[in-house]
Amino acid sequence: MKQWILKAAASSVDGLVETTARMPEPASGEVRVRIVAVSLNYREHLILSGADGPWRPKGDLVPVADGAGIVDAVGEGVTEWKAGDRVATVYLRNFRTWPPHPGIGLGLGAADEQGVLAEYVILPADRVTSAPDGLSLAEASTLPCAAVTAWTALQHSNPVRPGQKVLTLGSGGVSLFAISLARALGAEVFATTDQVDKQQRLEDLGVSQTFDYRKDPNWGATIFEATGGTDKIVDTAGFGSINQSIQALAFGGDIGMVGLMSFGEAIDPALFYAKGVSLRGIPVGSAEQQREVFRFIDEKGIKPVIHRTFDFLEARAAYEAQLAPDTFGKIVINVSDE
Repeated sequence: MKQWILKAAASSVDGLVETTARMPEPASGEVRVRIVAVSLNYREHLILSGADGPWRPKGDLVPVADGAGIVDAVGEGVTEWKAGDRVATVYLRNFRTWPPHPGIGLGLGAADEQGVLAEYVILPADRVTSAPDGLSLAEASTLPCAAVTAWTALQHSNPVRPGQKVLTLGSGGVSLFAISLARALGAEVFATTDQVDKQQRLEDLGVSQTFDYRKDPNWGATIFEATGGTDKIVDTAGFGSINQSIQALAFGGDIGMVGLMSFGEAIDPALFYAKGVSLRGIPVGSAEQQREVFRFIDEKGIKPVIHRTFDFLEARAAYEAQLAPDTFGKIVINVSDE
């Protein structure tokens, strides 16, 4: 079978190499999945560039966490799956229900876990869930990290209710899913972006108003004034703008902190305490939360935004496309026919 590996110590797309490996066989409690498609997340670039960091093992790594495919074979003792089942990967290890624990790891395709950029993969039977019936497997491949993260941020604590206001930061995969999910939950959605061409795209998805955070360094106060404060923020930017997010919140509002884009700003304690807000770290979500959001996506007919699809042999080009400034939506790599 064919697979892509990220060579040890490599820190650019030149270190991604297509190789041939023996067909793997499932052991007890495992399933073999014929991968139909995978999708990329920003963390793929953290792994790529961080050759000496905690994301990378000492040796070669099959990259990418998110994939969908068809169960091809099952190991001894596996009763919940059979050949032909349509499944999507679960991002984190042994994370069946909330709360998280020290053993969940850093996700497939990182540290001590091989990823899914391959024609066939072996996974524990609890490392997949049924793919949504209403989506193709290419569409389903976009869900395990981005959609589950957005759902956990919106619904795990202080769940969004109809009529509430939600703010998403930027237009990455998590933010786009948060927009679709929040609107389906009955919320009014606002968003930040610094790109004029993306303002209309966000509004086409149902965003009521966009705010340019680059032109307006005090965008948090501007959003509070325009909206009366948002009840929930899905913060994909990181702590570099945390005080602006707090400014944008309604009193008693909630921030789901997702972002790894920026660090370094200390929380203003007077602002934080005065508004009575809550701040939660979002480590993607559990397998249970994945099943929840998949059911919701099917029920509401939600479709992921896919920017571009690449062939399996174009993995390097897919990585490069993900960082292009005009990317709006997920980057998908087709591996085999559905």
